[in-house]
Amino acid sequence: MKWDRAVAKQFARQTLTGIWAAALTPFKADGSFDEPGFRANIHHWIGDLGINGLFIGGKQGEFFSMSVAERKRLFEIAVAECGSAAGTILSCSDQNMDTVIELARHAQSIGSGLIVVHAPVLHFQTAQDQTLLNYYQRIAKEIDIGIALWSHPDSGYLMSPELCAELAQIPNVVAIKYSVPREMYVKLQELAGDQLIISTASEDEWLDNIIDLGWRCYLCSNTPFLIQTKLDRRMHDYTALAIAGRIEEARRVRDSLTPVREAIRRTKPREKPHGHAKYWQDLLGQDGAFVRPPLLDLTQAEKSEVRAAFAGCGLAVNR
Repeated sequence: MKWDRAVAKQFARQTLTGIWAAALTPFKADGSFDEPGFRANIHHWIGDLGINGLFIGGKQGEFFSMSVAERKRLFEIAVAECGSAAGTILSCSDQNMDTVIELARHAQSIGSGLIVVHAPVLHFQTAQDQTLLNYYQRIAKEIDIGIALWSHPDSGYLMSPELCAELAQIPNVVAIKYSVPREMYVKLQELAGDQLIISTASEDEWLDNIIDLGWRCYLCSNTPFLIQTKLDRRMHDYTALAIAGRIEEARRVRDSLTPVREAIRRTKPREKPHGHAKYWQDLLGQDGAFVRPPLLDLTQAEKSEVRAAFAGCGLAVNR
């Protein structure tokens, strides 16, 4: 497919809609990538849950533990399995810019129209704006497909709304996953909502952002496939109700998920978010499998606590 950065923003407006989920990457007990499990999960997410797009190989997907060759393979499987049924946004984030560009070029070569690159850790710096302008401008020149920015506290700083608005002037910068306090993303909406698709990963805030800010893309977390099942698609349902203007119904459905959210929150060890999410996947019948070192899987005692919370949270599960 021939891509044109001049129409990247238009492509993103057409593609980045609905609920997008951040894929976890299943690993076998020996640490190898579980390709069949990943394929099965994708089919479930887009077929049974109706998820509109997948964020592949991000922090949730443990990209930091994978080789460049493995990350490329992950991309290839996701693009092939999603086909025309769902969108993909491929995470090319890395501390090494050459690796970012290599992954970005590969994403374009296999047919994906969207990548995401998070703001890098910048050692010793007390100001970042000019460095980040140079960083994203350089990456944007190397490819023709759309680039989503991603700012989160793990970088050691947050990109300001003003900087993000300036970056939005780059033709193929099309979106941002903006993991920041609400006042910051509201400000960015005011500054550049006509240039950027803006979202935040908090499902807690999703309904309010549909109503108050007119958002139509949830980008993204693993929540959409952790709080939903084939028989119980309440996030999908409240989203559709809100977009249709049926706000009170949407609130009731959203609020009915509170026991599920609380079950996840109260059983998640602070040091094991990946291991916890993967075990919750296992309980749902998905392929959660194992984390890669140095991350930690749950102990048997922790799993017992999660199983009890899962059993009582009210999710309808097809066994």
